[in-house]
Amino acid sequence: MSSFRLVWTAAAAAAVISSAASAVITIFNDKTLYDAQTAALTQSMETFDSYSGSYTSPLTGVAGGVTWSATSASGFSIAAGQMSTQLPGSMNIAFSGADVRGVYGNFFGTDAGGSVTTGLVFVTLADGTGSLIFVDNPNVFFGFYSDGPAITSISVSAQSLASGLPAVRASVANLGFS
Repeated sequence: MSSFRLVWTAAAAAAVISSAASAVITIFNDKTLYDAQTAALTQSMETFDSYSGSYTSPLTGVAGGVTWSATSASGFSIAAGQMSTQLPGSMNIAFSGADVRGVYGNFFGTDAGGSVTTGLVFVTLADGTGSLIFVDNPNVFFGFYSDGPAITSISVSAQSLASGLPAVRASVANLGFS
């Protein structure tokens, strides 16, 4: 066997071993694909329908076997199935109870009246995996799936696209767990 082939074979084997030892986070922007990936897992969802009004931080709830705890510097306003920070800023939602392998939702920015504001939304996991997308309606889907360690939290922030526009609050609806 040539030394080139031996080196290449060893490198290929190391790559296979290395990829098997590390977790992969898959980011989804399509609910159908997310559902196909997580079909074998138990599913639960927080719709925020049982909440209405203003809440201090932290706000805690249970969806299926998952206990979630949301924090923000300003507390939360919940109406019509959407949870938003009271003032511009980010929110963090931590999970406990059942292991969360997948998390998804509709993440967007809102103005002080709760109306969707066109802008950029950044969603990140505790391990730093994240996605930045343009959002102009409350139905934009974000989803994450881990084939390794459980997902322990998700952070959401929103920003308007131009200066002079109203300040944006981070918002979420239909927060789901797999």
